[in-house]
Amino acid sequence: MNKTKLVLGVDVGGTNTVFGLVDKTGNVFLIDSIPTHGDKSAEDLFKRLFEKFYQVSEDAKEDFELAGIGIGAPNANYYKGTVENPPNLNWEYVDIISLIKKFSDAPVALTNDANAAALGEMYYGAAKGMKDLIVITLGTGLGSGIVVNGNLVYGHDGFAGEIGHTIYDPQGRQCGCGRKGCLETYASAPGIKRTVMELIANTNFKSKLRSVSYESLDAKFITELALQGDKIALEAFDFTAKVLGIKLADAIAHTSPEAIILFGGLANAGDLLLVPTKKYLEENVFHVFRNKVKILKSELNEGKSAVLGAAALIWHELNTMVINQ
Repeated sequence: MNKTKLVLGVDVGGTNTVFGLVDKTGNVFLIDSIPTHGDKSAEDLFKRLFEKFYQVSEDAKEDFELAGIGIGAPNANYYKGTVENPPNLNWEYVDIISLIKKFSDAPVALTNDANAAALGEMYYGAAKGMKDLIVITLGTGLGSGIVVNGNLVYGHDGFAGEIGHTIYDPQGRQCGCGRKGCLETYASAPGIKRTVMELIANTNFKSKLRSVSYESLDAKFITELALQGDKIALEAFDFTAKVLGIKLADAIAHTSPEAIILFGGLANAGDLLLVPTKKYLEENVFHVFRNKVKILKSELNEGKSAVLGAAALIWHELNTMVINQ
């Protein structure tokens, strides 16, 4: 009997690491997670992960063949197979590919979470059938994955695609990277919180947001109030969309994508963000690209998106290997 070929998709997060078995068409046959314990070593994480994986897949192991392992992780270098000084993880410099070989002989591919999300959208989501696209992840930061002619753009060192660290305002907000005015200080969950606080200080608009502390404020609550017509919440979304639209207009000039897909918590605001972002993008984009690029919301199942992205990475590698042979 022929076994079903499945890949293991792994998403390493600061708090939890999610893993799942996925077939070539994006069906998820198993999904589970373990605490990352970022204060411990990478070897500790993957030892626990594979112990859990082999445990939960025991009953099905006679029915499938593990074709490969795809891993999405912060500060991952695709070329080297390493993770280098990741935030929230006490790893410094780790050769992930060599580490995984201690637990499995299957082919392994590694990239950062935004790149994995881009491949996930191309294989299973809003960009299915497209070969030129940009995925923007809007969470605690702004990540991006750029696909050109069906392939991720890595650059010469493996770190290409840092749209979140392009500058909107050289004299603007302090960024965690040490510079000022990076896009992610405006277009992200913390970014829209900072915008709300500036609007509270600089306007007289009545708003329920005035009674909420910065620590207890989150993007979901801002979205809820915007949907109710709260003036400060609406202004915060408009400003966020303006900054994002201007910077995406610049990004379009580099790669001429068919679509830009917005992914992550802030993108769940839907048209509150997508409609004004599209408006500001069209106002600022070079005229040859006007009205050519779609702005779409991710179509990946949110609970499975990270696993699907990591799985798409390794399926993409396996497909490329077949094509190149």
